[in-house]
Amino acid sequence: MAAEHASIDALGQFKLHTVLGPIGASVNFTQSNLLMVIASALILALMYFGARPRAVVPGRLQAAAELAYDFIYRMVSDQIGHEGRKFFPFVFTLFFFVLFGNLLGLLPFSFTYTSHIAVTAALAITVIVLVTIVALAIHGLHFFSYFWPSGAPIALAPIIVPVEIISYLSRPVSLSIRLFANMVAGHVMFEVFATFMVMMAGAGAVGYVGAVGPLAMNVIMMGFELLVAALQAYVFAVLTCIYLHDAVHLH
Repeated sequence: MAAEHASIDALGQFKLHTVLGPIGASVNFTQSNLLMVIASALILALMYFGARPRAVVPGRLQAAAELAYDFIYRMVSDQIGHEGRKFFPFVFTLFFFVLFGNLLGLLPFSFTYTSHIAVTAALAITVIVLVTIVALAIHGLHFFSYFWPSGAPIALAPIIVPVEIISYLSRPVSLSIRLFANMVAGHVMFEVFATFMVMMAGAGAVGYVGAVGPLAMNVIMMGFELLVAALQAYVFAVLTCIYLHDAVHLH
């Protein structure tokens, strides 16, 4: 009977619904918003309780907090330079907000808020707006020379300038779609193999043997998804640093 009723609704897991009863319904507070609050609370707790001991020989939590701080600080310093250290809090927050969103979504009965294009697009637009404001604040109108490569022939201006502008405006598109697509693809594959496993298990003794394959695939994919979760957060943060480098140094 299980095999007869099992079906694949791989995209159903991304549907939003309100939580916290009437209170959540009144403000349209969804499970995505709830996971964002949980992720923010966990990040704050990690840094607060990790930094509070200030021991010479750090414990595990303090070591984790110091490692997280040092990792992002080095990334910002290496990619942007000394001038970019003022952007450390922004990049740190961005990296861990994306990372915790990716990781929390791997827990059973949880939700990956980075699997929604609205969330990733909002983050990417925030990045490009900040980059543009920084560039204008530092360089003024000279910022617009960014869209004209040095030494390019004037006759090619009608072609080069639009291409450079489109390339600049495509940054938030690529940032948001890369993260969103990777998260969606991984969770869809989880759903597909899990459904295959249930369908085979409902076919009797032979089905139980066949269900081992999809189960093994999901276990292997979990390892890959942990890697992808960290890698996508890193890519999002390091590209943000590269864009900020361009804004600060205008090249």
